[in-house]
Amino acid sequence: MLNATPFIERIKGSWSREEFPAKSLLVKEGALVRKLFYLEAGACRAWFTTSDGKQVTMNFGFEGNFVSSMETIIADEPSWYTVETLEPTVAYSLPIEEFKAQRLTQPQVQAAYCEHLEKRLLHYQQLFVSRIKDSPQKRYQDLLTQHPEIIHRVPQHYIASFLGITSVSLSRIRNRR
Repeated sequence: MLNATPFIERIKGSWSREEFPAKSLLVKEGALVRKLFYLEAGACRAWFTTSDGKQVTMNFGFEGNFVSSMETIIADEPSWYTVETLEPTVAYSLPIEEFKAQRLTQPQVQAAYCEHLEKRLLHYQQLFVSRIKDSPQKRYQDLLTQHPEIIHRVPQHYIASFLGITSVSLSRIRNRR
């Protein structure tokens, strides 16, 4: 989920403004996504369901982030995850097919898209390496430093899931600080 705050002023006229209450699904795991969203206000989490039915949080999105399914955008495949609002959210949306057409006809859209993909790749590589290399304590410390908005706006059990630990382990880590 990419931060692109100045972008909002350019899209307000051509994208549709939508309001969602907390617990709304913007993207549904196993379904083709129909829209690309830009979050003007609010928060959401991306999660998937394991084979044993457990929800695992893989990312969060806040104001200035894009939200959709890269699987649908790139390969016309159903989303591998769900994106759910955590609080009332205001977003601007554009149909995926319209976005794809704009990428082909507007060089600035293609350039912004490539920049988004590069940043997203680096973000997910960092998360992947951190999950293997760093202790839960270090992952939590990095989250505090790099993304304090998550600590203040996201329920603890979602943060624990994102860090790959239990809520009890997260409580212990927080109490050690």
